[in-house]
Amino acid sequence: MDAKKAEVRARLAQEAAAKKGKKGFMTPERKKKLRLLLRKKAAEELKKEQERKSAERRRIIEERCGKPKNLEDANEDQVRTMCKDHSDRIAKLEEAKYDLEYAVKIKDHEINELNILVNDLRGKFVKPALKKVSKYENKFAKLQKKAAEFNFRNQLKQVKKKEFEMEEDEKEKKQEAKPEWANKGKDKGASEVEAA
Repeated sequence: MDAKKAEVRARLAQEAAAKKGKKGFMTPERKKKLRLLLRKKAAEELKKEQERKSAERRRIIEERCGKPKNLEDANEDQVRTMCKDHSDRIAKLEEAKYDLEYAVKIKDHEINELNILVNDLRGKFVKPALKKVSKYENKFAKLQKKAAEFNFRNQLKQVKKKEFEMEEDEKEKKQEAKPEWANKGKDKGASEVEAA
């Protein structure tokens, strides 16, 4: 039993020591070395890429223009044939360029016509550009218009006059509807009550 406990303790101690050793794996010196190696590797890759691009450029130039010819050792007839070859090559390239430009124009025109046909079939139209209008200015203008239509003072005066006029007119009509002797009796009765 004690032997097993001792083995377990020894194993745990070894694992703890191994963990402590691994923590210091990337020391500052190793980091510096790693950075230097990475920089060297990147510089080599960049150099290789530049060499590859320059070789590709040279190959394309040779393909399009032909290999450079030695003019120093050539006589007059050879120079004339070289110039004639180059002029023929330039003429062919210009013809090909013109043909390609013409084909591109035709294709663009066809594409434009087909787009118009598709838009006509769909019933789609180009929307006009809308003006930007402030919604607050619109609301303010509407409120001013309503305020001009709805004048409080005039409406209040008219309402008050009409209400009072109607009540006074009704009292006068009632009084006029009674005979004079009925109105006189009331006036006498009121004066007698006042006198007493």
